[in-house]
Amino acid sequence: MASRSPERDPFIDPVQSDRPQRSIEETTLIVGRTASLTLATDCLIVLGKTSIRDQITESKTTQAIPFYNILWADISGFEVTIRYARPMPRNVVRVSTINYPIEKPADTHAASWVGSLLERAYGESQRKKRIKLLINPFGGMGKAQKLYLRDIEPIFAAARCEVDVEKTQYRGHAVEISENLDPDAFDVIAACSGDGLPYEIFNGLGKKEDARRALNKLAVVQLPCGTGNAMSCNLNGTDSPSLAALCIVKGIRTPLDLISITQRDQRTLSFLSQSVGIVAESDLATEHLRWLGSARFTYGFLVRLLQKTVYPCDLAIKVEAATKSEVREHYRRAINDRSLPEQHRHNLDPEDHDSRQEPGLPPLQFGTISDDLPEGWSLFPYDTLGNFYSGNMAFMAPDANFFPATLPNDGCMDLVTVDGDISRTAAIKCLLAIGPGKFFDLPQVNYRKISGYRIVPKNQKDGYISIDGERMPFAPFQAEVHRGLGTVLSKSGHVYEAPGVVTKGRESA
Repeated sequence: MASRSPERDPFIDPVQSDRPQRSIEETTLIVGRTASLTLATDCLIVLGKTSIRDQITESKTTQAIPFYNILWADISGFEVTIRYARPMPRNVVRVSTINYPIEKPADTHAASWVGSLLERAYGESQRKKRIKLLINPFGGMGKAQKLYLRDIEPIFAAARCEVDVEKTQYRGHAVEISENLDPDAFDVIAACSGDGLPYEIFNGLGKKEDARRALNKLAVVQLPCGTGNAMSCNLNGTDSPSLAALCIVKGIRTPLDLISITQRDQRTLSFLSQSVGIVAESDLATEHLRWLGSARFTYGFLVRLLQKTVYPCDLAIKVEAATKSEVREHYRRAINDRSLPEQHRHNLDPEDHDSRQEPGLPPLQFGTISDDLPEGWSLFPYDTLGNFYSGNMAFMAPDANFFPATLPNDGCMDLVTVDGDISRTAAIKCLLAIGPGKFFDLPQVNYRKISGYRIVPKNQKDGYISIDGERMPFAPFQAEVHRGLGTVLSKSGHVYEAPGVVTKGRESA
């Protein structure tokens, strides 16, 4: 590791290279007689005696609080108050408050300093977000309500967010709530649940007459309070409710590809994944084992592995990157080019939506499952299919990075197929390679970037098809990507919080 340059002063804030450097006097606020607050490079430096409201005694300390953890700051009377998310053991943050007396509350320097602190704390993220929050009272084995009150609500309150809470009463209730929601009344619609509620929210918004505007205007987020919390793992980098709440407070608007699924006469939206074969069956056929947590998936996988189960089908794919080297290069180009196509820039500004667009969802480029096969597609038999897994996000569980090359807004799904007639030893290697991040490079794993597909199960009377973890009828279906149709909040604004893939010989992003 390179040593820090002796010329670099951590108390000088390099906000922008074209802006003159601020002096220590400008970035420091003297409080009381024994303390000072200084805006450093990436954190607030507290020097001297600290009065922490949620602790009994005062302590003389030097404390560094990352700007990311600053929730709010203000001046009231003769006191400056700063609220922040304090790290605790076990991957948790709790709201903490520090207070200092100031001699001149009307002093323009103090007000300017607080404004500068909030500017650094939030950057391009929106302050005081208006959040419609849906709680699944049955999520997380009935613990979602408790997790919200203990871990989430205090953080939103400290950050001055406006929150309207509603509990879902039955399956599909979030679809109805989202469909009838006024998109101008909120900035964010949050699911305090597992991955099932975000699926309902996207589909509810997709049913609105102004679906495209609603999907652009409202950022859909997850507060991980269920048994499956993949959305939060990908966008927030955590399945901790309190840390996810902090990430949403500081989240950056990010366009998200959504996938249209047509089956029979129905059209639904998928944000996470679609699967046929061993993954779908290992998930959906073990619902009665939810008490095992994520271990139920491993149990289901091993049972079917020992049986060497195959899931014959006919398959047609619109391929965008056919080999792993092409996938790596696609990923490398995307992470190095952070500019958005012009037609997706509106997602970053919800007020700048093109009103000339037609209402409803975008038209289907490839038609529906009931139409003739799209031009240029070929349907081929895949009688030895063991696993068909299409992903729009990287993590499918906290330690399951199935799709390391996925990107939020590249107009592609990532498709993994594995033959069902490989040896049991090879199949076990596939399972064990997911956690350490070696799954992508296994020779048994076929990995492609695609923009659409059609799959027709055959030689089976019944089986399992999973769309975002929800069971669908065992019947042919077709999928296609709509680039940047949805909106979410993420930490980076352009990539998932997962180790990616890069061209060999280059550093990882």
